[in-house]
Amino acid sequence: MLLAAGPAWADIATYTSQSAHLGAVGATGVDTFDDLVVDEFASPLNRAAGAFSYTAAITGGTGFGASDDDVDVWLTSGSMDDTITFSGFGTGAAGAGGYFFGSDRFGFSQAIDHITISATDSTGATVTHVIDAPGPDSFAGFVSTAYLTSLSVSIGGAADGWPTIDDLHISAPVPEPAAYALMLAGLGLLGCAARRRQA
Repeated sequence: MLLAAGPAWADIATYTSQSAHLGAVGATGVDTFDDLVVDEFASPLNRAAGAFSYTAAITGGTGFGASDDDVDVWLTSGSMDDTITFSGFGTGAAGAGGYFFGSDRFGFSQAIDHITISATDSTGATVTHVIDAPGPDSFAGFVSTAYLTSLSVSIGGAADGWPTIDDLHISAPVPEPAAYALMLAGLGLLGCAARRRQA
């Protein structure tokens, strides 16, 4: 009964520092988007961040690879009004985040008033975070005590840029101390078994 009730108490924490976010999660995969061509593509995209596969869907049906220098490429939408949604992380993802900012019609980074990022977890809980005057170094990350099911980004209808993301982070949870104890106990039993065989 207590196990069934546990997920209802899940909580989503928000981080605005990449280092703090990484300190709150386990193994993290990062999709840099640097393999995208600086051009238009059809949505959705099936991609991976390390060991985590995911889908990137853009409401308008098209997106763009964009960049200031054609080396560090990021993902942006085809319309100012679009929402970019990342989902399909699987049950192992406790954290997700990235760098969120705006770009102009040519794909260059651009100052915008604000950008809105929302994270939803397996309990249905949703947390929304707004970054005012975001730039390419504006990080936001979310960590759930359950597991994350989606992350979405938009500029909320503000007609001053396109929602853009770089370096999507998807993370596993930090292993519980009990998991370490079980692993150590298992290794100890294997060591005992090996010694008995030698004897």
